[in-house]
Amino acid sequence: MKTQILTNYGYRITMLLSFLICYPNYAVSNNHYLFFTMPNALPDNKQKIKLTGIVKDSQGVLGGVHISTSDNKVVATDLSGKYTIEISAGDKITFSMIGYKQQTITYSDYHGSVLNITLLEDSSTLDEIVINAGYYSVKDRERTGSIARVTAKDIEFQPVVNPLQAIQGRVAGVDITQSSGVAGGGMNIEIRGRNFLDSSNSGRNNPMYIIDGVPFLSNAMGRTNGSLGVQMFENGISPLNTIPPSDIESIEILKDADATAIYGSRGANGVVLITTKKGKSDKTQFTFSSSIAFSKVAKFMDMMNTQQYIQMREEAFKNSAITTYPVNAYDINGTWDRNRYTNWQKELIGDTAIDQNIALGIQGGNEYTSYNMNLSRNESTTVFPTDKGYKRNALLLNFNHRSKDNKLIINTSTSYATQSNNLPIIDLTRQSLKLAPNAPALYAKDGSLNWENGTFNNPLAQLNQTYENKTQSLVLNTNLSYNILTNLFFKTNAGITNTDFEEWKITPHTIYNPAEGYTSEMSNTSKANTSFKSYIVEPQLQYTKEINKHAFDVLVGSTYQSNTADGSYIRGVGFSSNALIKNIGAAKEKYIGSTSNSEYKYIALFTRLNYKYDNKYIVNLTARRDGSSRFAKENKFGNFGAIGLAWIFSEESFLENASWLSFGKFRTSYGVTGSDNIGDYAYIDTYTITSSRYNNETGLSPTSLYNPGYKWEKTTKFEAALELSFLNNRFNTSVAFYNNRSTDQLIGLSLPSTTGFHSIVTNSPAVVDNRGWEFTLNTNIIATQDWRWSTNFNISLPKNKLISYPGLDEGTQSSYYVIGEPLNIVKLYQYNGLNPQTGLYEFTDFNKDGKIDINDKTLVKSLNPAFYGGLQNTITYKDFTLDFLFYFKKQDNYNLNKNHVIPGGAINNLPVDFVNRWNPNNTQATYIGASFNNATARNNALPFVDSDATISDASYIRLKNISIAYTLTLPKAKNTSLKVYMQGQNLWTITSYKGMDPEFTSYGYLPPLRTYSFGMQLTF
Repeated sequence: MKTQILTNYGYRITMLLSFLICYPNYAVSNNHYLFFTMPNALPDNKQKIKLTGIVKDSQGVLGGVHISTSDNKVVATDLSGKYTIEISAGDKITFSMIGYKQQTITYSDYHGSVLNITLLEDSSTLDEIVINAGYYSVKDRERTGSIARVTAKDIEFQPVVNPLQAIQGRVAGVDITQSSGVAGGGMNIEIRGRNFLDSSNSGRNNPMYIIDGVPFLSNAMGRTNGSLGVQMFENGISPLNTIPPSDIESIEILKDADATAIYGSRGANGVVLITTKKGKSDKTQFTFSSSIAFSKVAKFMDMMNTQQYIQMREEAFKNSAITTYPVNAYDINGTWDRNRYTNWQKELIGDTAIDQNIALGIQGGNEYTSYNMNLSRNESTTVFPTDKGYKRNALLLNFNHRSKDNKLIINTSTSYATQSNNLPIIDLTRQSLKLAPNAPALYAKDGSLNWENGTFNNPLAQLNQTYENKTQSLVLNTNLSYNILTNLFFKTNAGITNTDFEEWKITPHTIYNPAEGYTSEMSNTSKANTSFKSYIVEPQLQYTKEINKHAFDVLVGSTYQSNTADGSYIRGVGFSSNALIKNIGAAKEKYIGSTSNSEYKYIALFTRLNYKYDNKYIVNLTARRDGSSRFAKENKFGNFGAIGLAWIFSEESFLENASWLSFGKFRTSYGVTGSDNIGDYAYIDTYTITSSRYNNETGLSPTSLYNPGYKWEKTTKFEAALELSFLNNRFNTSVAFYNNRSTDQLIGLSLPSTTGFHSIVTNSPAVVDNRGWEFTLNTNIIATQDWRWSTNFNISLPKNKLISYPGLDEGTQSSYYVIGEPLNIVKLYQYNGLNPQTGLYEFTDFNKDGKIDINDKTLVKSLNPAFYGGLQNTITYKDFTLDFLFYFKKQDNYNLNKNHVIPGGAINNLPVDFVNRWNPNNTQATYIGASFNNATARNNALPFVDSDATISDASYIRLKNISIAYTLTLPKAKNTSLKVYMQGQNLWTITSYKGMDPEFTSYGYLPPLRTYSFGMQLTF
């Protein structure tokens, strides 16, 4: 199937729906193409012939072109651009499709039985792409808000588990970071910066996720009930891992006030709308796809070899005046082979992770009913030396129906997924960087784990200790629309989500050296369960009316949403056998943690008024009144709204002769969104069960104080943007400026210790400002019969600043925030270099008291990106397609100095950079000299790991994705095609950063991997 057919498939569906709306009384009469007959058509005695042909454009064949005759017969071309229709001499035949100029021909006998047509692109309709804005849809040319869109073309074939990975670098204003190279981990996403104070990283700045109209989990899983998986997934587990990228039709990201205000308090941090694939009104079609991917660590740290390491350790004891090596200095006292060398990164994180995907899709229907079903399975291993890994099974079922009179439309979707992760309890990346290069072999001669007579803590023993999680996720949605009266529609959206998350931490006694004599009496198991349930009902009324040049679209609706979360935690210690280790009831000692149950209810009224005059002046008004159970009675409700304006100035008469300008629009918006993301029950007195007992009675411990006075956080958003298209839409560009201000910050106000509480939740007059510029450029550089080259470029320049925070200096938050600086900062000592005479680090004594202590930790460094963006190119030659994406980011971040104190002070390897350490023969060194148990050196080095020496440039340009695909159409099998492709992920990075990866700089955690993928998709 040719790329052009794929590109225009959306046009085909749009035109089909348009046809059904305009001609509701037609009926299907052919399985290969749509053929309709007007019931009231007059008898026609003219001689009919069967006319066939192919419809093309400059790029190739066109599927979904509407072909109509003057006697009211209508068909549509199939995927090969072919059509067949009955026609008589003298009849007019019209070819039409969105994005192309309509052609009408009067048929004569000389045309014969074959009529091939080439349609010309029409710049006046190319911009009529329909964008999903949540509660409504809007043509791209008419939208007043900031909505970015990524389609299945850029998502479905990427070798990723989480769909957010697939859109990284493709959307301006959206900063996405992968937080683990282990499949099933977490993702960090910020839409136009951080709005709210959140020093604990609790997720208060996460956007709202909506899947097919139903709100989904926004906060990471695995961070509650003991955080059993925190050692493997530092930032938790993304709930979006349950959604296979192959199931997604499009992802829309709502950014400004005009786009998000209709979601009220839920849209303060932006909204991510995920739309799954729907069925097509066509013959039944099967899709089978399969892929396999191979992933490895892209870059190892440069660590010391054995000779360098031994020299450092010997130097450490010499500088500490120790001539006899201690008994436990196994690496240099002769216990271990001093000449042995092992690259532990290759041993512990050097394997190849294999990712396998298989999916089967079935779709079809007619002009009234369509369906789509996708079944998929994903299995991923890790780069650790174990066969443990990640698995996901998913089912997607969509059903869509339209009544014959077009009054009733029903769309339903069901998404169900199970996933499991079976991993070591710890990320072996840290062990691979710490182990001495001359440490013993992992296995003894008999194949058992080598403990080297009790001198070696074998890291493979940790593989016996496992972290397991299982997730079941169900999303049900029904969207119903009924045309009550002319131009008046009743709509309702209803949905249910249910996510069950189970975690196990299993620690058998086999993680210890057998020589220590431990038995299963030392084994222990922890289990945590969390269940999230939500349902939502949203009845709506929509009225549309056109009067001459005036067009009105009014939407009024309400929302009722209820969320519940239940959690439990249990632990067992001591088992008669490890065979019973997952049966905590068999444990000799049992600990039952406090169970939790929370409920959140939300109600809202919302309205939207859209007014257009002459299709070039557009006003969009939205308003919403929200009620939340997270506030006391006096502040339960909040009001939010926005206004959006657009002027399509290219439609003005003074530009009608400007052939160079295809489209021009100025838009602006202003409004207020809010947030109640402070947690449940925070305004009332709350208590928790204590672990200690008094007189054999379980007690209660107070956890928060009553404060009914706090209210909604608010974010005021402003945006102005200019959108331009030139030279028949060959070049399309936009520039946008935004300014968001967040006030009434819900924070923990510090309290005197005499109250018994550290803080109380209240509103702070602190003000956070986010502003920036976003630029996009889309070009069609080459567009010929065989060749096509398009380029998409975006860059974002964000600035985040804490404008004010009364009382900041008196509270504990002063450790995290500084007025006039971004929220994402660190306070550091100012490093002034290594004194060549003393060999000690020197720092600035800011308060001039003659010592370096916490009061001198005042230097501020920002970890916010200065800019980020992406450059995508798609080159097509006939049935071949080459697509590649470069992602870039300008930023500072932590470097390798953050995790190393004194060279040679322990049996730990260090980066090779520490070879350049101070000694009398190397006074111009970078690092302090090696030493062992030297208090002066230790006290001098501790400020070093909290100084600006640990922050450096972590900017990078990365070839994020590249794919080569070939589509083979099988001529003997009608409507059958085979697509084969190769993809690469994280292939090449240009950076001066010395760590393993500049994107994810958390030391000791596996970074994003380099991946090569091979796949195929058969459609028949």
